[in-house]
Amino acid sequence: MKKRKFGLGLSMLLAAGTILGACGSDTETSNGGEENGGGEEAAGDFTVSMVTDVGGVDDKSFNQSAWEGLQAFGAEHGLEQGTDGYNYFQSQGDADYTTNLNTAVRNDFDLIFGIGFLLQPAIEQVAQQRADSHFALVDSVAEGDNVASITFKEHEGSFLVGVAAGLQTETNKIGFIGGVESDLINKFAAGFKAGVEAVNPDATVDIQFAGDFNNASRGQQMAAAMYGSGVDIVYHAAGGTGNGVFTEAKNLKQQDPERQIFVIGVDRDQSEEGALEAGGQPYNVTLTSMIKRVDIAVQDISTRAMEGDFPGGEIIEYGIEENGIAVAQSENLTEDTLAQIETYKQQILDGEIEVPSTLQ
Repeated sequence: MKKRKFGLGLSMLLAAGTILGACGSDTETSNGGEENGGGEEAAGDFTVSMVTDVGGVDDKSFNQSAWEGLQAFGAEHGLEQGTDGYNYFQSQGDADYTTNLNTAVRNDFDLIFGIGFLLQPAIEQVAQQRADSHFALVDSVAEGDNVASITFKEHEGSFLVGVAAGLQTETNKIGFIGGVESDLINKFAAGFKAGVEAVNPDATVDIQFAGDFNNASRGQQMAAAMYGSGVDIVYHAAGGTGNGVFTEAKNLKQQDPERQIFVIGVDRDQSEEGALEAGGQPYNVTLTSMIKRVDIAVQDISTRAMEGDFPGGEIIEYGIEENGIAVAQSENLTEDTLAQIETYKQQILDGEIEVPSTLQ
C-alpha cells in the first residue's frame, strides 16, 4: 500500500476555511430530512456518504467533525442531503457497521467513508465483496485497492496540548482519559505525556481508558475521581465519553468558581462545551483543544474522488506540516504558553523533536 503525505490541496482548503447521525433499509436515510446545498459549482451525479462510529454525528467530537466536512462538501458543490447527494448512516453498535456499509453500497453512493478505526474489519470485508465501490477509512489502514486510508499524526498535536497542560497546571497532577485502549488512542496519550514532561518534569500524568467512546456517565465518573485526587487538567480522547468530562468539570467550577479546573478537548474546537456561568460570572473550563481536521480530510478525499483522482490503495497522512493537526486558540492560554507552543511546534517541523507515538 502506498503512503502519501498530503499538503497542497489541504492547504488550499484550509485557506478557504477556519482552523478554529442508523439506517434500516435500502432507501431509509439517517434522519429523513434534506438540505439544499448552496454552492455554485455542481458535482453532477456524484454522491458520497459516511457510516459513523457509535458516537453519532452529534458527538461534539470525531464523528461530528467528519459530518461537518461532508456537509461543507455538499454545500460547496450544490448537493442535497439524501441518496442523491450526501448522507450519513448512524451506528448504534459495532453490529451496525457492516449493515450500514452495505446499505450505502445498495444506495449507489460513489464514495463511502467509515469513520473510526473500529470500522476497519467491516470496511475490508465489504470492500472485498463490493470491488466496484470506493471506500475511505478514517483513523486506520485497510487493505484493498478500492479503499483509501486516512490517518493523522495525533501524537504531534497531543504533544503541543501537553505543553499547555504542563505549563498551566497548578497541582502538577494532570489526567488523560481515552476511549477504547488501542494503538490509535495510545498515540494521543503518548504525545500528551511527552509534551507535559518536556516542560514540567515534576508533573505526573494519570492515564486511564474508559473502554467506550459513547458513555458520558463513565467519562464523568472517571473525571470526578481524577479531579478528586488533585488533578486540575484532564485531556480526553474519548469521543462522546468525553462529554461527561466536561459535565464534571463544569459542575465543580459552579461549586467553586475560584478553583482551577480545566478540560482539553479533542478533534474539534470544544470551547463551546466548556462554557458555563458560576456566581453570575461567565467561565470556560476548556483550556484548549487538539484539533484534528477530519472535516478537511473528508472534503479533500471527496473532491479527489469526484474529480476522478480517488487514492485507492493509498495511505494519506495529515500532521502539523500538512495543517491537518492544530491547537485551538483559547482565552485560557497565557501568552507564555502560546509562545512555547509555537516554539515546540517549529521544533517538531524542523525535526528537532521526534514525538513518541507509543507509550513507554
